[in-house]
Amino acid sequence: MNEEDEAAVSDRLRWGVLSTANIGRAAVNPAIQASRNGVLNAVASRDRDRAEAFAREHGIPRSHGSYEALIEDPEIDALYVPLPNSMHRDWVIHALRAGKHVLCEKPLALGATDCMEMAAAAVESGVKLMEAFMYRFHPRTEQVIEMVRNGQIGEVGAVRSTFTFRLRSPDNIRLDPSLGGGALMDVGCYCVNVSRTMVGEEPHAVQASARWTDRGVDEMLAGVLHFPGGAVAHFDCALTMERCERYEVAGSDGYLDVDRAFLPGTEDVVIREVRGRDRTRHAVGGDDEYRLMVEHFADCALHDRPVRYPVSEAAANLRTIEALYRSARRGGGIEPVE
Repeated sequence: MNEEDEAAVSDRLRWGVLSTANIGRAAVNPAIQASRNGVLNAVASRDRDRAEAFAREHGIPRSHGSYEALIEDPEIDALYVPLPNSMHRDWVIHALRAGKHVLCEKPLALGATDCMEMAAAAVESGVKLMEAFMYRFHPRTEQVIEMVRNGQIGEVGAVRSTFTFRLRSPDNIRLDPSLGGGALMDVGCYCVNVSRTMVGEEPHAVQASARWTDRGVDEMLAGVLHFPGGAVAHFDCALTMERCERYEVAGSDGYLDVDRAFLPGTEDVVIREVRGRDRTRHAVGGDDEYRLMVEHFADCALHDRPVRYPVSEAAANLRTIEALYRSARRGGGIEPVE
């Protein structure tokens, strides 16, 4: 290998994927392969045959028949972890302590305390850890945040959001309480995140109402977040309703309406701005939010820069989610966010 080739390799993060989960297959793995600064070198499954077949199908050079083998692979710099929610903490900490950077699916853990333990492991090993909330890297999300922060709609008073879709199989892991399933953990976490982001504060209290399965998993949940400055956020999420994903940010001078909110894709999209009788459509070029996310993470890992969204942000989201669950289980009363 000549010097130019060596330099090119050194500027690319060597990724491994800890699981053959569908979110990796459909979105994140192709994003890594298309990224300017990363290469997908290996995949792992607890079933060696499954790992080998997955690697062949998706053009991944190597496969491992255990998660431990991938974590110990010296030719891997970073791991993407799309395991079920209940498995995040232990496997992420294992990988961090082995010196691997980790991009982990949302929610980062089952609770805020676990998040901070994971953050401590990353600091101790001198590696990067980030939650994979990809929608935040889409140019439309960035433009909405800029419009809100610049006061384009005045003082934010309310955020309204929804994320629902219908599961077809009762055996889906999202309905398994032992794996950290539930509508709030799976899709409602987006609504909580966008609400906190647009208001620009942490809620101090919440209320929630849920419909539970016979296994004790929330298949539908509606919530209200109360913020110290007086703003309120309303949201609903479900695993049993037709797909809908949108949010509105309402201010004293107007509001912004965003549909296909969390998975806008690579096609051109819009932000609808309403100010009195005026209606304005702000066009935004589409892009692959997954690729933008993995490129940002790789830049931070390769050049030792802080990630845009630290683990403390993931923990704050989970503190709100924990309070929402307390409220829903106690009849919908107001619960403080601890």
